[in-house]
Amino acid sequence: MHTQQERGAHQLTQDGQFSTEAVDAGPFTAAERVSATLGTLTDALFDERTSRHPAASLTALRAASHPSAESLLGLPLAPNGPVHAAVPRLGTVVTAGTARPGSGARVSGLAATALLARYGGEPVRGTTPGQGAPTAALFELPVTGEIADPKLRPPFTAALAALASGQQTRQPIELATGSGAEVRLVVPPGFHALTSPGGPAGVSARTVPTGPITGDGTDPATGAAAAELTAHLAEVAEELFSGTGPAPRRDLAVIAASLADVITDSGVVYAGVSALEVDGRAADATLVVSLARHPLPVTGLATELATLRRHAEVWTVLLPAGPANVLVEGRSVPVPGPLAADGLRRWVVTSVVEAFVPLPDGVSVLCVQLSTAQPQDWELYTEVFAELLKSVQFGWDGVAGRLPEPVSVPVAVPTAVPAPVAVPVPATAPVPVAVATPPHGVPAEAEAPAVVPVPAPPVAAPPVDSVPPVAPAVPVLASAPAAPVAAEPEQPVRKGTPVRIPPADFNPFAPIADTPSAAPAGPEEDEDRRPKGTPVTVPPPDFNPFAPQPPTLTDTTVPQEDEERRPKGTPVTVPPPDFNPFAPQALPTAAEPEPAPTATAVQAADPFGTVMAGQSVDPFGTTIPQQPGAVPPPPSAPPAVPAPTVPVPRAAAEAEPDDSDDPDRKPKGTPVTVPPPDFNPFAPQALPTAAEPEPAPTAAPETSPFG
Repeated sequence: MHTQQERGAHQLTQDGQFSTEAVDAGPFTAAERVSATLGTLTDALFDERTSRHPAASLTALRAASHPSAESLLGLPLAPNGPVHAAVPRLGTVVTAGTARPGSGARVSGLAATALLARYGGEPVRGTTPGQGAPTAALFELPVTGEIADPKLRPPFTAALAALASGQQTRQPIELATGSGAEVRLVVPPGFHALTSPGGPAGVSARTVPTGPITGDGTDPATGAAAAELTAHLAEVAEELFSGTGPAPRRDLAVIAASLADVITDSGVVYAGVSALEVDGRAADATLVVSLARHPLPVTGLATELATLRRHAEVWTVLLPAGPANVLVEGRSVPVPGPLAADGLRRWVVTSVVEAFVPLPDGVSVLCVQLSTAQPQDWELYTEVFAELLKSVQFGWDGVAGRLPEPVSVPVAVPTAVPAPVAVPVPATAPVPVAVATPPHGVPAEAEAPAVVPVPAPPVAAPPVDSVPPVAPAVPVLASAPAAPVAAEPEQPVRKGTPVRIPPADFNPFAPIADTPSAAPAGPEEDEDRRPKGTPVTVPPPDFNPFAPQPPTLTDTTVPQEDEERRPKGTPVTVPPPDFNPFAPQALPTAAEPEPAPTATAVQAADPFGTVMAGQSVDPFGTTIPQQPGAVPPPPSAPPAVPAPTVPVPRAAAEAEPDDSDDPDRKPKGTPVTVPPPDFNPFAPQALPTAAEPEPAPTAAPETSPFG
């Protein structure tokens, strides 16, 4: 049964809406599990008996002032030396390379057994006598951290934010071909490493005694790696619990030895813990350095981290080694019951900062993460973490890395013969079969032949080899051939939504008429099929709604009975552009008389008949032509002026006689005249001008046959 504290921690995790299953297992999950496990050890094993260093030990040494600070790859480390080594006045230099994977030999059991024997064989915390060599599973390790409540997320401190400022970057050191990519960094002296200085078996060159494998089946290189790990963990336990008895030393050394294989398999090259004293109180932290395969660049990795860790704060910074991503979040780590002092499982909230630095080979990423359970020391540890990131240096042989190809696992195909599959057979109609001839004395037409249903012959199932083992049998009707499916014509795709405009006399507030009873309606009376509304015409693209409309004539010949076709409204007459509403109305002018036909020159007759056909009228030129400037003689009488007549339009003349008494046939509205654009209403009104007299008709010229 979980305790109240554990249930509260679980509720805290549920409020964060994250769990272990919610985050996809990525390339950094194993190293994060190691970091959470180290946080569990410091919370369960570190107490008031722990020997602690002052907080100044983290910041006393400055890597920038050391002669080797800018040339870490020049130090004699792996592969010919250790994986991490303490350099005086600098710190612990850690190295990791992609070309040194190690042999993968198991050393946890050998180191744990040797340490248990070294401390007298007494049982370790959480175990009972007689259980043999302790394993990590016996202590319920490793553990997995869960995302804590977003309210408990630590801040992104100023020391971390300063990494985002522009600075000069270092070029990778050129290495020999085949060396791959290598990284080195400096860890402050306040951390105690729980990993062997020489690394896992096969990573670095050790002095291994030559000879055959020992009697217990241990390889000499594996035995040397286990012996080195045993001596190193015993030394770390002495440093952390120097003023106490052997029990806490045994617990720390044996439990750390049981985690050696887990740490190696996760790609971790350095795992350390810190035990400090800050202002008279304890301050613990963990540090994990690992390598992982990840092909995404910095921008892609930042997007992935922000997507998977929605409650974390992710920054892209620029280190001297190149661009990197820094993540800050809160995690809840469990403390298993076998390790807790009271034997009860509980949860601890830790503050975590994690950096992801891509290596030059393009497929490897350096992952460095620091965690602490004391939020009041967050500023101190983030400053140390920022200085650690600044010390990262790369070396590269210039060969691009390659991701491991996926291994195809052969799938075993079962050899068992599958059960026969029944094929459904369609039912057939009974076959009429005539029975034997009727007995003697019974007429043949008196009794019809009996119909006996005969079952259809059984259809043999297909052989087992012809039935696929994974696809189910599909029933096929052999008696009914499949009818060809007619291809449906493609319907034209219409865009938009068709609408209908209601008529002009539509009243939305009118009561709804009762629906008539349903009756078989013909094609013309089907109300559902009849289009509703008034069709409208879309104006052309060059339509000008402000242009003057041409005058329209009211059609007065529309029959009175057709009310629906009669235009509604009052027709008006648009005045011409030069209309002056303030000008005096002029009297109707008399129609100009038609000009009299001009008298043509009448040729004199030929009294003597001497003019031949085709001969000119005046062969001798004796005819006097009409003078253009001659003034006609005054008329003896004034010309007659015809009465003024009004021209009748042709349409009106052809139309039927107007009936003034019929109001329906009269045009409605009052004709108006629009003034012209240059009309001036304040100009003086001009008097009507008198009509000019008509010119007198020109008289025909006189003709003289004798000139």
